[in-house]
Amino acid sequence: MNSVSTQLILVFTSLLLLLPGVEAVEAGDAIALLLGVVLSVTGICACLGIYARKRNGQM
Repeated sequence: MNSVSTQLILVFTSLLLLLPGVEAVEAGDAIALLLGVVLSVTGICACLGIYARKRNGQM
């Protein structure tokens, strides 16, 4: 019997081989993606900062 990780690798590999190739991404899509990533990371860091200040009793 195969292990779970081997089975997952087999499933993901077969899905990647069956899916069609990704079409070209326009510049607007790339800018929107980068902006979303930057805003998400900034928001996560802000939430972690608030949590750390509350935990240390500074707020």
